[in-house]
Amino acid sequence: MSDRSEADRLAQESALARLVRRPEAGAFIVMIVVVTMITFASDFKAFNALGLKNNLAIIAQFGIIATGAALLMIGGEFDLSIGSMIGFAGMSMAMMLKWGLPFGLGEATPLLAFAITLAMTLSLGWLIGTIVVRSGLSSFIVSLAFLFFLRGTTEVSFRLINQSTQISGLPDFKEESWVAWIFGGEVFGWIYDAWFALGGNINRRGEQWVDGFDARVLWWILIAGLAYFILSRTQLGNWIFATGDNKDSARANGVPVNRVKTGLFMFTAFCATVFAACQVFDTNTADAAKGNLMELNAIAIAVVGGTLMTGGFGSVIGVAFGAVTFGLVANAVFYIPWLDGSFYRVFVGVVLLAAVFANERIRKRITGGI
Repeated sequence: MSDRSEADRLAQESALARLVRRPEAGAFIVMIVVVTMITFASDFKAFNALGLKNNLAIIAQFGIIATGAALLMIGGEFDLSIGSMIGFAGMSMAMMLKWGLPFGLGEATPLLAFAITLAMTLSLGWLIGTIVVRSGLSSFIVSLAFLFFLRGTTEVSFRLINQSTQISGLPDFKEESWVAWIFGGEVFGWIYDAWFALGGNINRRGEQWVDGFDARVLWWILIAGLAYFILSRTQLGNWIFATGDNKDSARANGVPVNRVKTGLFMFTAFCATVFAACQVFDTNTADAAKGNLMELNAIAIAVVGGTLMTGGFGSVIGVAFGAVTFGLVANAVFYIPWLDGSFYRVFVGVVLLAAVFANERIRKRITGGI
């Protein structure tokens, strides 16, 4: 029986106490500590014009896939196939751009390559979700099976077709295609223009150093903004929370649990495809191994951001804080010469374990100590 009383529930809390109990609180504190440490350890180089651009590129990548993973976890499921989906999507787009459309249907434009790839990945997301909800099997096992299946199929297929699991030397489609530009171009150039006008963002020749952020930053903002709006302002958001909290109770109250779960698997597939498209059109290359271990990073960021492993509770804002933290630490080796890159894994392990303990306290608070 819970020790909490009606008096406890009605007791007035200070603003600070309410903030501390929010799921984003821990992620925000860790982010501030990491930003402060990296700022001084890198002698402020991590946040100069180029450092800020490079850091935000990594942060946005993490943020895109972690947002999809977090919504699925709030809905009570996992998707371990995200990393393999990234590799599959990137290679599919690059193959069509290099060799043309399947079955000799002609040359592929960036729009067609992305649209066909998205149709395939959404179908795979639908298939994974359908198997989970129809069979009653754990999404951990089903998505783990697809992790191996997709990765193996991608590597075998593209070795047969391309004699390699890597594709390089694609034309720079950004110069002629708006689709390629919105995924691989630069955005928010006005920020760097203003920085230059104020006397910063200057290279050694006295010219403007950086022109803008990678387009993936805008995609992260759009995806995270959409996810936040859905969770906080729509009926679908209520359905996602209810499904993750107690699917039987949600179903009894008219929530289309199966459709919600399947839709969330499709959303993670969409995030993986956007991730892959940004890489392909930015670098004009693709690699089947691009998404390796990204599924674990996505889940770790979601947990550090306050998403409960048991479902039913989480925060897109917390995920954003987690993405900033992980992205800065992952990229810190480029600005701190004495730092061994393997410390990133040490950091992930320590912070993840601490986050799990913190989230467990949140869960007990919500359920009354059960």
